[in-house]
Amino acid sequence: MNPVYEKLTRCYESVRAKIDFQPEIALILGSGLGDYGESIQVEATLDYHEIEGFPVSTVPGHKGRFIFGYVNGVPVVCMQGRVHYYEGYPVTDVVLPTRLMGMLGAKVLFLTNAAGGVNVDFSAGDFMLITDQIASFVPSPLIGANIDELGLRFPDMSQIYKKELQEVLRSTAKELGIRLQEGVYMQLTGPNFESPAEIRMYRTLGADAVGMSTAVEAMAANHMGMKVCGISCISNLAAGMKEDPLTHEEVQETADRVAGEFKRLITASIENIHKAL
Repeated sequence: MNPVYEKLTRCYESVRAKIDFQPEIALILGSGLGDYGESIQVEATLDYHEIEGFPVSTVPGHKGRFIFGYVNGVPVVCMQGRVHYYEGYPVTDVVLPTRLMGMLGAKVLFLTNAAGGVNVDFSAGDFMLITDQIASFVPSPLIGANIDELGLRFPDMSQIYKKELQEVLRSTAKELGIRLQEGVYMQLTGPNFESPAEIRMYRTLGADAVGMSTAVEAMAANHMGMKVCGISCISNLAAGMKEDPLTHEEVQETADRVAGEFKRLITASIENIHKAL
């Protein structure tokens, strides 16, 4: 058996031995949304340490557990703390949680993150609907022997973020009176922030926001047939766009400041996605 798929299967069996829950939507909680899981109707929680072979997040502020429950009646599984490539894990481990949630039954992957704004029209605290992505600067999670049980060897990536789900998020934000920017998300390796020259290059290449997650997860989900949507919280303007140096504390502070609005948007979006399925 493919060793990547074998590890994934072991994780699946480990979860299923403890949790009997069928999620419809998988939600990955980015910075500032870590406590979102506390506001849902929780049916079960599972610490990453309790799952055999599961990669564990080392980032401050990431709790490191799955929450199974309901958001206004919609069955969801939430990741409180994701795994990043910069933590030293192979990219197949980075996307293992995404694949696992798909195997557990989730049909939709809802991605959230804190990102640096590259578009000059963005401000810290904005939300950005992800319409497309650039993942050329990180390894593809599909490198290596294809896992035929999950998807095709050469999957199409022309519509990673499904247009029908984009429209749901767009209309939901409008209903709530929440400003929603739109743009292309670029994933970089991290953990260092980018240089001003790099940010100018990324803007030229078409990026509106940059971050250290999300794109590889979206690729893995798309490969296995999940529908993907995503929203970035623009937590800071990227390097060179203001005088002050970038810090992780600034990212967290902005994410915390707009967390209430972000939660409103996520909750209503989950309800509307469920209705649209």
